[in-house]
Amino acid sequence: MQQQNMNMQNQQGIMQTPPAVISSKDSLYLTDMMSWNLLAAKKSHFFAQQCQDQELKTEMEKCGQMHQRHYQQILGHLQSHLNQQQPNNNLQQ
Repeated sequence: MQQQNMNMQNQQGIMQTPPAVISSKDSLYLTDMMSWNLLAAKKSHFFAQQCQDQELKTEMEKCGQMHQRHYQQILGHLQSHLNQQQPNNNLQQ
């Protein structure tokens, strides 16, 4: 059953590896994702500072750290993509 599902996914055009180029639409989406995660991290930290309940404060901090981690992961993916592209650009110059 799993193999049938995997074959159906491949027939539907799902990529196994990401393309080497980031389109403008992809770039805008990545920018939005980074903005959402950064804002969520900041808001979580702010509300954690305002919170009187220690348990809730701890959960808000965890939430903020999760969003900060997601932001850093996206940034890391973009930086690694940029580093992969730079050697190719140097050869063309």
